[in-house]
Amino acid sequence: MQVADTTDTGFTTLLRTYKDEMRNELTAILRYWQQHTIDEKEGGFFGAVNDQDVPDPLAPKGLVLNSRILWAFSAAYNEKPEPSYLETATRAFHYLIDHFIDPEFGGAYWSVDHTGAILDGKKQVYGLAFCIYGMSEYYRASNNGMALQISKELFDCIERYSRGREKDGYVEAFTRDWKIIGDLRLSEKDDNEKKTMNTHLHIIEAYANLYIVWPDDNLRARIVALLSIFDTHIVNRGTNHLNLFLDDDWQVKSTLQSYGHDIEASWLLHECAAIIGDEQALKAFGKIAIELARAAITGLDMDGGLWYEFEPRDAHLIKEKHSWPQAEAMVGFFNAWQLTGEERFLHHSMNSWTFIKQYIRDNKKGEWFWGVYEDYSTIRKDKAGFWKCPYHNTRACIEIMHRIG
Repeated sequence: MQVADTTDTGFTTLLRTYKDEMRNELTAILRYWQQHTIDEKEGGFFGAVNDQDVPDPLAPKGLVLNSRILWAFSAAYNEKPEPSYLETATRAFHYLIDHFIDPEFGGAYWSVDHTGAILDGKKQVYGLAFCIYGMSEYYRASNNGMALQISKELFDCIERYSRGREKDGYVEAFTRDWKIIGDLRLSEKDDNEKKTMNTHLHIIEAYANLYIVWPDDNLRARIVALLSIFDTHIVNRGTNHLNLFLDDDWQVKSTLQSYGHDIEASWLLHECAAIIGDEQALKAFGKIAIELARAAITGLDMDGGLWYEFEPRDAHLIKEKHSWPQAEAMVGFFNAWQLTGEERFLHHSMNSWTFIKQYIRDNKKGEWFWGVYEDYSTIRKDKAGFWKCPYHNTRACIEIMHRIG
C-alpha cells in the first residue's frame, strides 16, 4: 500500500526524508551484520555478538536467528539487487540446509552448537514458520528451487503435526520425532500453553510470504482460516489488545498485554489479507488494524517510545523499551495513517523513528541495542543473538520505503 499523493510540498519533503533515512539505515544495518557476525571458522554466523560488538565463537546457533538472516538479506536483495546481499543470504541458506533441516524426521532443529552439531532437536513451530519465511523470500531472490521445495515440506510438517483437526489452530512444540513434549514454551518468560498468539502470528506471516511464490489453493485456505482464528480467538474485543496465551480449547489463559505485538499484528494481518486478495478479509482487518493501533497508543510514552508489556491485573508496566516494538510501531502506525488519514498516526510512526535514532541505534558502531530502561540506560544484551536478529528493523525500513512509494 502506498501513500496517496499530496500537493503539500513540505509534507512531501517530510516523507521523502523519512524514506531516504530508511534506505540509509537499511544499508547500515546489513553492513553491520556482514562485518561483525560471519563465522569464518565454523561456518554460517556467530551465535551471539555482545553490545560491545565482540562475538562469542562458542555460542549456540538458533533456527530463528539463521532464518531471519536469510529473510533479511533476501528481502534486501529483492529491494536492491546488491550482489553481496544475495551472497550473504546464500550463506544462510546453505547453513540452514547443512545443519538445521532434519533429514530423518522432517522439519528443522531448534538449535545447534557452535560447530553445527545438533544441540536441541525439538520442533518448535515458531521456528519452522520463520524458516518458511526465510526460504520463500530466498526463492524470490535466487529462484533456487530447493528453497521453495523446503518451504513446501515445512508447510506440510506444520499442517500434519501441529494443526488441530477439531479445534483448528496450531500446537506450539514437539520432540524431534514429533511426539508430545512437556515444555511447550518458546522462551522462559512465556506461559506453558498449547497455543499462543505469537506462533500463530508468525505462521500466517510465513504462509502469506510463501503464497506469493506458491499460490496454492490449500495454502490460501489455511491463511483464510488463520485470519478467522485471529478474528474469533486472539483479538480481544473487550480491550482491542491481543490474547497472548490460550489452551487447546481457545480459553484465554493470560491478561498480559504486549504493545509491540499489538502494533505488529495490526499491519501484518491486514497485509496477509491483501496478499491473498480477499476483499472481505481486507475490509475486516482494515478495521481491526485501526483498533489494534489505537490500543497500542496506550503503550506510548511522551518521548515517542513504546513500552514493553503491561499486566492489567496488578497495573504493572514493564518500564523497558525494547528495539523491536519501536520498529513495528513505525510500520503499524504508518499503516493506520494510510487507512484513516489521521495525521496523529503518521506522527507516532515518525516519533518512533526519532526515538530509535536518539536512544536505540548505536550511532557509533552501528545496529540497534536491545533496548533501554526507564532512565534511558542501555539494556546490556546481545546486538546479535538467538533472538536479536536483522528482522524487525530491516523489515521496518523496507516497509516504510514501499509505503511512501
